[in-house]
Amino acid sequence: MKIKGRVWKFGDNINTDVIFPGRYMSITDPEETAKHPFETVYPQFLKEAKPGDIVVAGKYFGCGSSREQAATALKYFGVGAVVAESFARIYYRNAINLGLPILIAPGITEKVEDGDTIEIEFEKGIIRNERTGEVVNAQPLPPFVMQLIRDGGLIPHLKKARIGN
Repeated sequence: MKIKGRVWKFGDNINTDVIFPGRYMSITDPEETAKHPFETVYPQFLKEAKPGDIVVAGKYFGCGSSREQAATALKYFGVGAVVAESFARIYYRNAINLGLPILIAPGITEKVEDGDTIEIEFEKGIIRNERTGEVVNAQPLPPFVMQLIRDGGLIPHLKKARIGN
């Protein structure tokens, strides 16, 4: 799987309250959650980001509470992928379970700037910065995780497997 998109760059320790503000926790419709990612800290994101754009962050992205809406909002907004130097484990699992493409790429924040265009080859763990030509190596996702993402997440994957049996 390959994607290409504009980078929206964030720093370290971006917590789930920053990704999806707590005041919207009563929202249960995934499409509605997509109206609020990064609303309080990066209002430009909501105004200018487009489907397929890529969130790049530093260390410990998705720390804080385990709210699933932090991953749901990005998926339903249309974010092409989230790439970070490291993730809070609960966020990482939530993203995979929801089918949001996600990669760990140590050193990524030193190799890209906000507004750059990057191309990601998930199975190989290769990220190319179009502006600089630099390549960053990420931890490739195992084949079974890639299948979950292709299927749209854990629940669609299980439904597909059940239908196939």
